[in-house]
Formats: sequence, structure tokens, C-alpha cells
Amino acid sequence: MKFLRHEEFEEGCKASCNGPYFGKWSKSMVGYGPEDNHFVVELTYNYGIGSYRLGNDFLGITIHSETIVETAKNVGYPVVEEDGFYILASPDGYIFKIVNQPTQGDPVKKVSLSTSNLKKSLDYWTRLCGMQIFSKESHSVTLGYDESQCKLELIDVGENVDHATAFGRIAFSCPGDELPMIEKSMMSENQTILKPLVSLDTPGKASVQVVILADPDGHEICFVGDEAFRELSQLDPKADDLLNEAITADKSNEWFARKGKSKNSG
Repeated sequence: MKFLRHEEFEEGCKASCNGPYFGKWSKSMVGYGPEDNHFVVELTYNYGIGSYRLGNDFLGITIHSETIVETAKNVGYPVVEEDGFYILASPDGYIFKIVNQPTQGDPVKKVSLSTSNLKKSLDYWTRLCGMQIFSKESHSVTLGYDESQCKLELIDVGENVDHATAFGRIAFSCPGDELPMIEKSMMSENQTILKPLVSLDTPGKASVQVVILADPDGHEICFVGDEAFRELSQLDPKADDLLNEAITADKSNEWFARKGKSKNSG
């Protein structure tokens, strides 16, 4: 993956993009290609927060690649073989499922989330969010908007979904004029709207409109206006430099050490 863009913010996002925090934070977008046609991971860093508690909500990202496993083993990174996948965990504990084979298009093939009631979740994501079913088994279903795009897998875990403090959200872009209709539709169905339609400003870049929802298990979903998003999400050739500068400038570990303290747990 490559870093596609990096941004620094002095205060919390009004759409809670960085979680329930109000201080300085940063956002880094990372993926195998441009955000217009690739699945991209958004990494958020809250200055002063040292760790987050994982729940059972996020079950992994599936990637097809012939090089990841070999690279991980060569550098001594832990790799576990399980059910036909090679499992890697990020430093924060997030799971990546690697299929050791070549890929066409975006190597990121699937994002897996847990559900406590597959039937209820399936109705939400298909009837209300407009996804189509690509495959279905007794305890899981794979959904998407297009055959060529990364899919969403819902897996029934047979228990309540715990988002703990490390939860995030999944985002989709759509024509901006569809956002009010999405909001109205969810309101008419008495579904959870975490953030009504709002405009988010990024200094020096486009302002985007978003509406943020939650599915029956509390998974956060952001629908963002596509037109402004395509302007905002342009590849920044300075992304690596900006990220490295921010890492170098972040003296929070040293500050906490001098005070004899540790960073807070999120």
C-alpha cells in the first residue's frame, strides 16, 4: 500500500471522524491506488491517545497478493495460516486476511464486519442501502454495489456486537443530490442517523457533504457527496513527506515520559 494523502487537524471533527475526541488529530489515507477506484483505509491518530480497546465488530480485510506473505516472513512479522488464509495483525490488532494469489484490479477484495442478526442486517444493507447480494452462506453474506469493487461481508457472530473503543466507519461516495434522499429514507424507516447532512471543511481543499448512519448493530456508515469528494481525494505527491514531518514533530511520547505518565487509553 502507499500513502495517498495526509492531513493534520487542530481540533476534533464535527462529524466525529476521529471518534469522540476533541483535540489535535491527523488523518492518513492509504491504499493500492487512487481513492476514485480503490478501497482505501483511513488511519486516524489522536494525539495523546496511546491505545484503543478492540471489540468483536471488525473481523478483517481480505487482500489478494503474491508478495505480502513472503515480505512479512522475510522481516520476521508474525504470520498465521488459518482456514486457507494467511493472517496478519497490525500493531493495533486489526486483522488482515491474505490470499496468496495474483489479483486483478484492487487487491483489497473484502471487508468483514460482524452482525448479531444476519436477516435484519441483510434487509438493512440491501433494501435500505441498495447493495446487492453476491454470495450467501448459512452464517454470512457478501454484498456490494458492483462486481469490480471491494465487497462487504457480514458474518453472524451469534452474540451482541461490541464496538469497544477501536471502532471506525465505512464510507461510500454517491451523487451529492442523493444525500438528502438517503437521509429522508432512513428517517422514514426510523433508522439511526448519527449525523444529519452536514458540510465538512478541509483547509485549502473542497468541502464535502456527508450523512452518517448506523446499521442495526451500530456499524457506522458515511455517505459522502461524490463530486466534492473526488476533488478532495486527489493523490497528494507530498503525502509521505507530510506524514514523516508530522511523525517527527510529534513529541507526545517524550512529553508523557518526562511527566512520568503514559498516554491515555481511548
